[in-house]
Amino acid sequence: MWILDNLRVALAGGRRTSGAKAVVTGAGSGIGRAFALELAARGGEVLCADIDKDRADETVRLIRRIHGATAYAFFCDVSRREDVESLALHAELIFGGPPTLVINNAGVGIGGKPVGDIGFDDWQWALGINLWGVVHGCEVFAPLLRAAGRGGIVNVASAAGFAAAPGMAVYNVSKAGVMSLSETLSAELSGSGVAVTVLCPTFVQTNVVADGRITAGSTRLADTLMRLTGFSSDRVAATTLDAHDAGRLYVLPQLDAQVVWHLKRHFPALYTHALGVLNRVLPQDDSAAVAPGARIEKTGV
Repeated sequence: MWILDNLRVALAGGRRTSGAKAVVTGAGSGIGRAFALELAARGGEVLCADIDKDRADETVRLIRRIHGATAYAFFCDVSRREDVESLALHAELIFGGPPTLVINNAGVGIGGKPVGDIGFDDWQWALGINLWGVVHGCEVFAPLLRAAGRGGIVNVASAAGFAAAPGMAVYNVSKAGVMSLSETLSAELSGSGVAVTVLCPTFVQTNVVADGRITAGSTRLADTLMRLTGFSSDRVAATTLDAHDAGRLYVLPQLDAQVVWHLKRHFPALYTHALGVLNRVLPQDDSAAVAPGARIEKTGV
């Protein structure tokens, strides 16, 4: 089995995302669904995990109708370790061995309140999904891939992980943690045959705002920026998989993410001061108001 898998990767020019046996969390919508569809287009089998089983089933139907590929749906709340462990067991069962690619994508949006007004419930809720969900995915799947001696892990973070914008502390902390985890894991897996990539986009056209806990003013701003500057999920997914094939650790698909990355690193004090000034001059959001209709379920970024 492993000989055939390695031969297939070699014939594909080393592209581990071609013909992958992939697990994607948060695959019911947004970037997760885009990853699942793109992997199917590359000849892969995809296990689509999501806390909303109906959404995962819909992704599977799309894969089968558009690409005629093999796909499976699986319920998984990534904030629960036992759910991720069950996902890994199911993956080994249907693939006849460990997956060759794991995409830890599931996440939620949260923002609009300053530190001190956020509340511990929101901290625990968002970190449980955005950070602990990725921790669970890496802790459970990394040993399987390491033992197999091949494969890849893609963790979905955000430019928020280094941009540190005011009013987004919970989201910033969760995504910074995903970045640090990915960097550490990449070093630990160096030379093992398992590659690690972390995706750090800015605005992507997904359900993350509608499905998160975001104040009304911040929701309006995010919706506007997504319409004006947001990349499509399909574009981000394809770019990330190509970067993973090329062995890149960081993926910053948009120009604004790249600009912020360099500003923060070359002029850290000036960057932080400018953020503070901007935060003071911009109209302040009503931190007590949550956007009408905003849902609080866990979904794909």
